[in-house]
Amino acid sequence: MNNPQQVVTPPQSGTSSIKTMREAINEALHQEMERDPTVIVMGEEVSGGAGCQGQDDAYGGVFGLTKGLMPKFGRERVIDTPISESAIIGAAAGAANTGLRPVAELMFFDFIGVCFDQIFNQAAKFRYMFGGKARTPMVIRGTVGAGLRAGAQHSSMLHPVVVHTPGLKVVIPSNAYDAKGLLIAAIRDDDPVIFLEHKLLYDTKCEVPDEPYVIPFGEAAFTREGSDATIVAIGAMVPRANAVADKLAQEGIHVDVIDPRTLAPLDDEAIIESVEVSGRLVIVDEAHERCSLAADISSIVAEKAFHALRAPIRKVTAPHTPVPFSPVLEDAYMPSEDRIEQAVRDVLGA
Repeated sequence: MNNPQQVVTPPQSGTSSIKTMREAINEALHQEMERDPTVIVMGEEVSGGAGCQGQDDAYGGVFGLTKGLMPKFGRERVIDTPISESAIIGAAAGAANTGLRPVAELMFFDFIGVCFDQIFNQAAKFRYMFGGKARTPMVIRGTVGAGLRAGAQHSSMLHPVVVHTPGLKVVIPSNAYDAKGLLIAAIRDDDPVIFLEHKLLYDTKCEVPDEPYVIPFGEAAFTREGSDATIVAIGAMVPRANAVADKLAQEGIHVDVIDPRTLAPLDDEAIIESVEVSGRLVIVDEAHERCSLAADISSIVAEKAFHALRAPIRKVTAPHTPVPFSPVLEDAYMPSEDRIEQAVRDVLGA
């Protein structure tokens, strides 16, 4: 079974260090811009200070992900844009069709509604509309997820919307190691890639190679292994599922925890393989249950591995409401370790 350390073997002479996901993403951008002069970065305040007094590059975006890029690569490659998501994504799509590899940042992925035509009706369809002759090598980075008290308009999990759109690849890493390798793969890809970063994970740390490396799309990671049940967790739900798996292991209950890493393409073979052994499936997805990845994966398993199921599939999702602003309600809204644990115990006891 795959795990993040098995996907890529760094060179024997290579070095690594503990990095946050924020640092790993920043390093991936630095290394790809050094490697390929056609890679550009664009978005609101990605280079800070433009047209203002004070220190250049004082900001680096609202979460500091692009800090340090502008002094090194200049404003022609690190482009501050107006507050217009339509302009950002429209310009990126055009640039991608004329030989550049833009990395466009949406400050919050909730704002996809402003520029969805440029994504859904343009970038995603160029290859198909032009008989496979058009390339659109663009990455759209955006933050997702609740937990930071940012309100309903800045906290959604909208990955099901873009997964549903043909022509897009969709990535959502759960740790710093995966974030760097998947972002490098996204920048080098010749199709539009949606790269989603959960805000709660930016300061989480793990060991990350200093050299560039690529994690292939469509290969899930098994972050815990066991044959009693299968948990599929997405994004920030992976650490929570790992914590539940570790707790259950102390009782002699051992479960697979699968991190898909990419949602389009989805490694459904890894999920089927696990369920055929365990016979029990819990899916943890912070999106709302209706038309979610939890619902999609449930359908795939019901169609391809129904014979193996020994218990009904359980989905642990957010309720069908906007994200509450009340801290107490926001915490209750998100899938918790307690809810994940109870779902696993339910399928084990079925």
